[in-house]
Amino acid sequence: MARWNVHFLFLMLSILGIHLQETYLCNGALNSSCNPVERSALLEFKQGLKDTTNRLSSWTGEYCCTWEGVACSSRTGHVIELDLRNPHPFDNEWILGGELNPSLLSLKYLKHLDLSRNNFGGANIPNFMGSFYHLQYLNLSGTGLGGLLPRQLGNLSNLQYLDLYNEFGSNFGAQVREFRIDDALWISGLSSLRLLNIDHVNLQNVSNWLQALNTLPSIEEIHLSFCYIEPVPLSLPHVNFTSVAFLDLSYNSIGSSIPTWLFNISGLQYLDLSWNNLHGHIPSLFGNLASLNNLNLAHNSLIKGGIPTSLRNLCQLQSLKLSGINISMDLSEFGALFSGCIKTSLEILELYRTNLIGQLPECLGELKRLRSLDLSENQISGSIPASLGQLVSLEELYLDDNQLNGTIPESVGCLSELVNLALGSNFFVGEMSEAHFTKLTKLKYLSLSSNSLALKFEPNWLPPFQLRSIWMSSCILGPDFPGWLQKQENMVFLDMSNVGIVDAMPDWFWSLISGAWHVDISSNQISGRVHNLMHLKKLREFDISSNNFSGLLPYFPRGLEVLDVHNNLFSGPILPAIIMGMPNLNYLSLSRNNFTGTIPSPLCHLQELVALDLSNNLLAGKLPDCWNRSSRLTVFDLSRNSIFGGIPKSICSLSLLNSLHLSNNNLSGEFPLSLKYCRRLVILDVGYNELKGEIPTWLGRSLISLRVLGLRSNKLVGNIPPNLSLLSNVQILDLAGNELSGTIPRSFGNFDAMKVIRKIPSSLTYAFESAYKESMPVSTKGNTQEYDELLSLLNIMDLSNNNLIGKIPTELMNLSGLFGLDLSGNHLTGEIPENISALQQLESLDLSRNNLSGGIPSSMAHMSSLGFLNLSYNNLSGEIPLGDQLLTFSDPSIYMGNLDLCGFPLNRSCKGSETSQTPSRINGKNENEMIWFYVSFALGFPTGFWAIWWALLLKKNWKICYFRFIDNTFDKVYVCIMMNLRKFAL
Repeated sequence: MARWNVHFLFLMLSILGIHLQETYLCNGALNSSCNPVERSALLEFKQGLKDTTNRLSSWTGEYCCTWEGVACSSRTGHVIELDLRNPHPFDNEWILGGELNPSLLSLKYLKHLDLSRNNFGGANIPNFMGSFYHLQYLNLSGTGLGGLLPRQLGNLSNLQYLDLYNEFGSNFGAQVREFRIDDALWISGLSSLRLLNIDHVNLQNVSNWLQALNTLPSIEEIHLSFCYIEPVPLSLPHVNFTSVAFLDLSYNSIGSSIPTWLFNISGLQYLDLSWNNLHGHIPSLFGNLASLNNLNLAHNSLIKGGIPTSLRNLCQLQSLKLSGINISMDLSEFGALFSGCIKTSLEILELYRTNLIGQLPECLGELKRLRSLDLSENQISGSIPASLGQLVSLEELYLDDNQLNGTIPESVGCLSELVNLALGSNFFVGEMSEAHFTKLTKLKYLSLSSNSLALKFEPNWLPPFQLRSIWMSSCILGPDFPGWLQKQENMVFLDMSNVGIVDAMPDWFWSLISGAWHVDISSNQISGRVHNLMHLKKLREFDISSNNFSGLLPYFPRGLEVLDVHNNLFSGPILPAIIMGMPNLNYLSLSRNNFTGTIPSPLCHLQELVALDLSNNLLAGKLPDCWNRSSRLTVFDLSRNSIFGGIPKSICSLSLLNSLHLSNNNLSGEFPLSLKYCRRLVILDVGYNELKGEIPTWLGRSLISLRVLGLRSNKLVGNIPPNLSLLSNVQILDLAGNELSGTIPRSFGNFDAMKVIRKIPSSLTYAFESAYKESMPVSTKGNTQEYDELLSLLNIMDLSNNNLIGKIPTELMNLSGLFGLDLSGNHLTGEIPENISALQQLESLDLSRNNLSGGIPSSMAHMSSLGFLNLSYNNLSGEIPLGDQLLTFSDPSIYMGNLDLCGFPLNRSCKGSETSQTPSRINGKNENEMIWFYVSFALGFPTGFWAIWWALLLKKNWKICYFRFIDNTFDKVYVCIMMNLRKFAL
């Protein structure tokens, strides 16, 4: 036995020595020199590549097995792996390009090929890719390849890993094309496949993709997100691919109920069906998928009903995402859901925007392993239960956009793992102190905006956390600037707008935001000067509007995209160098300050600028005439300055211009012909200037998108062009305060937009990429008021203070959605149209200071929306109609200057009428009528009373019946009262 052990030991040592020798030879001589044919093939392949950073500089000499990305077999020396994936996928300097040379076919023993995250210029995958019969791993994701996938790939029967993920824009510099499949039958040839990733590959109109996948016996992981998949079979005769553990079908258009064949894949661990327009209920069959640890049905708004209680038995379930589903359940039902073993496994619960109602249950505190809880954008009411502080593993808590109220419990401060805390947009009240943050050492994102919370900390409090993002808008942090912020050294996002700070800006604040990209401290009363901020290199959005900052406008960082300093006390000129230093500006608002000087011409060259607001300043000089077509400018607001000269011709080179505000300046000259080419204009406001000449006839034909036309208080003359009525979208037409003559065009009854009643505010212009909010002054109800959000709801026609003659066109009564009509201060004649009551939405009507005659139409008493009326200084006559709406106008001045008008509220009786024209006329009855009413009542009552008693006295039968009825009624009432009294006694 001992000899046998010695021989066996010698044999093992011999085999080990041979193996070591073979390994040395393979790794040394064989592996380093590699096969000459394969080396030549690699060099030929390299010649077809574009390698700007010389990544393949090691591809020289005889030893190709040591080249970058090349690996050889330790036994045969053949090249078995070529890995040229981009090591820096978000840096296009490292991208390989060029062509895929068929010389690679000489690598006959290739098992692993990875060309991902490069850029091959949008070429198709070459057919020869299907000839690597030993290939086990193929990754062509993000390569810039595209087109129809070659069916030859189905020849790769040994392939275990196939990744063709090709998201648009996933690779910097890549000329991305879409991959397509016209027939999925070739997939069934991949009999060894274990992982398939064809996210973003177009499978539209491919009906056999599911059948092809169902033939793959070894498939474990399937990625089919963003594949344009339309309705799938709800059932299969037999499910073969039972080894699947991971299935992602998100972001498709399945549009049916949840397919039942899914519940036959018993080993399924990950299932994502989000964003698929699924409908119906969540099947209780999910309870059969015992291995499931991740279920995502989010954003299928047509799914309705509650969460099946069968899910409580999924003891492996770690992630449940049902956001965007119409669950519509009361949170009191959560107790049943979490009574099973799911409460010991669940780590992620996302139910935002699911129409949840009720109060947060105490049982939430039992989900000890929960790491993320998202119940935002629901209708949850009540307070936060103190038991929430027991979720010791919680990292993310989202309860924002609900109806929660009360105070925030101090137990929140016990969540030591918490990173994200979002409680904004609720109805929380009270104070938050140090106790709420005691153990929150890992907190990085804090959202408390839009509550009535006051953050009260000791002056020397040192926070235990380092925040990256703070949302505290409309909370109370002031009046002093919060000193605890000084220690937050990693700030990226800061929103402290409208927090009640009345203090000078501390110097340390500019160091606090040194790494921030968004800063909003607007709507406070912070004072001081803003120093040059060019060192804030990461800053992209900066809003310090509605404060008390003063001094000169500073220099800002070059990368800034949004700058809003409106409503401050800045003064001095806007230096051209400051504008030139911000080439990426998207939104610029310097309005409501005291800036002087001229408008800097470099504004013309900000190609990314969408909205420019310089209104309400002291700017003078002429408008720059350097605008060009390449600009993205959509909103241009220079109103309320001292700009003079004409409107420059280049203004309509701005091909995207929607909104042009130039009112309240000193602009002169005729209405510029260049505006004819601003075809996308929605708002044109050039009121309160010195423009002269006639309103051009081309305006109605060219600016067909106009919704607001403001030409008020200029020196325009001539007739109003009838074809202005071609502006079918116009809601506000303001031609007041000019010297226009002629009649009101009858075609003005054709403004289609003025026939529409709007209930919901909408955006007038299309500057969606900017923070600009449209606003402008509108004259109605006898005064001028600034409208912003409600501007889109108004329908107003103002032709007042001109020299218009003729009658009021009856066609104007077709404008059934009209809110305000002002024709005052003209020379209009004739009568007020009898059908004026058709304007049922009219709230303001001013026809004063004209030559109108005749009576006031009685139908005006039924204009129930009318809140302002002025008919003074006309030649109206007759009795003022009474009743309904006109009785609410008790001010006689609205009728003054009409000598032949009589009746309430004027102290002037109507001739030929015995009625008194005083407010004592109530509901159309005068005093005489009331006197006769009371006299008749006084005579009628005793007459009727004695007539009945005389009949009873003279008719014996009537008398007997009457008293018998009285006795019976009395008995019934007496019995009822006594029975009820007895009940109360018991």
